[in-house]
Amino acid sequence: MSLTAVAIGIAIMPLAVLAGATRGRVAQWSVEVNQVEAGDSNVAPEFKAAIYENVVIELAKAKQFSAVLRSGDRSANGVSNLLILKTTVESYRPGSETKRAVTTVTGTTKLRVRTQLCTQDGQVLLERVVDGDVRFLGENLRATHNLARNVVKAIKQVTLPEPAPSNHA
Repeated sequence: MSLTAVAIGIAIMPLAVLAGATRGRVAQWSVEVNQVEAGDSNVAPEFKAAIYENVVIELAKAKQFSAVLRSGDRSANGVSNLLILKTTVESYRPGSETKRAVTTVTGTTKLRVRTQLCTQDGQVLLERVVDGDVRFLGENLRATHNLARNVVKAIKQVTLPEPAPSNHA
């Protein structure tokens, strides 16, 4: 019985190691997504909320980080290897679903944001202007989904530094 327990433990151990792996590397960083700032734009509040929600969803789907935390999440206080994602809307042009349905030339909804991925001590690992739009059929808020996918693509292109060794034994 003791040998069976050891054999099961050995068989399960590699699965536990792989659970944290993402494309050949272990996700050691966590990320906290800050609320979206309007900047100098006239972005509607529902677009700010949709950008935030879509970024959180797309980051979780990407499985690049060991945890994706929301702004103000108390559990972020105990995380040692935490990155902060900041997003500020630079420009917003509302479109028209009706115009897009009639013609493919007009009615585009466009968003442009400046996104920063920073360490807790303020070191900027990524700063990029990212666009999102909806040109053809679809709801205006679809632009926020496209924008979030582009933000995550930009983050995936960054080579993250090795996190500091954890003090936990």
